[in-house]
Amino acid sequence: MSATAYVFYYGMITAAATALGAIPFALVRNVSPRVVSSSNAIASGLMLGACFGLVAEGTELGAWQTGLGATAGVAFILVAQRLLASSDVGFGDVRGAGARKMIMIVVVMTVHSIAEGVAIGASFAGGLTLATVITVAIAVHNVPEGLAISAVLRPQGASVAACAWWSFFSSLPQPLVAVPAFLFVDAFAPTLPYGIGFAAGAMVFMVLVELLPEAYEDGHRGTVSLLMSLSLIAMVAFQRLL
Repeated sequence: MSATAYVFYYGMITAAATALGAIPFALVRNVSPRVVSSSNAIASGLMLGACFGLVAEGTELGAWQTGLGATAGVAFILVAQRLLASSDVGFGDVRGAGARKMIMIVVVMTVHSIAEGVAIGASFAGGLTLATVITVAIAVHNVPEGLAISAVLRPQGASVAACAWWSFFSSLPQPLVAVPAFLFVDAFAPTLPYGIGFAAGAMVFMVLVELLPEAYEDGHRGTVSLLMSLSLIAMVAFQRLL
């Protein structure tokens, strides 16, 4: 097998791992307002926890580049919200505000995956052993990211299969970007802090503007705060273990 084939194969492994996050929602049969609230709270904590890791990684590569990328990420969400609000968009059988939120979570997490694809491709420059370690770490990290996506899609009426598909879809940039990043590592490496910052900024803004307000609106404030805090701590601890 050629080196580029290995890179693509490893990237597909990390993308497939994201779909595993939909599995817990096979157990959720009745999607009540309380389930919606709890799902949004869990997704918020997981995304904020992931952002802490992203910012820490990005600032090591370039502090001002990460900050600039984060600003661009916030601007991206603002523009996307305005465009979606002015159009009658749909996501599967869902339309209106629910569809807009589903589109936003998939778009944000897909953009986030680009930086991870660069990381996979660049890691191969250090040899197969390093690449394997990085790939396993990203694959395991992708499972709760798939959970965050499913936590938003499932309460809106998406099937478990659809949750798994869109979770997988959000990580497709990883194998697609990993190969050119491997072939042109010197050209891609300087863009990594910008991409990491962009993903972090977009995710934080998405949580604060979309997910948490709806969670507090539909559920008990204490329960929402507890679930969000626990999932945030769990994600941060998970990343530290990796």
